[in-house]
Amino acid sequence: MIARRIHYSGRVQGVGFRFGTKQVAMGYEVTGTVRNLADGRVELCVVGEPDEVADFLTDIREESNLAHHILEVEEEEIAVAELEGVKGFTITG
Repeated sequence: MIARRIHYSGRVQGVGFRFGTKQVAMGYEVTGTVRNLADGRVELCVVGEPDEVADFLTDIREESNLAHHILEVEEEEIAVAELEGVKGFTITG
């Protein structure tokens, strides 16, 4: 299992980005959260098997209806324990 925190910037708030991310997640075996940040970015935290996480993130950046809203992506590895207790994929803010 791996976990990642991703910050998306661009026109990612007020356009259904969080809902769209949750919809994309339904096609993958991943767990996580997505939320708006006060600075206009969206934060996605995800945990799963390496291939599932990689494919999920690629889908968001390149293939989904979300891709055209993204101008910049910042990704970092986080501890799997940070998402302990999270069930499914949820919008948290």
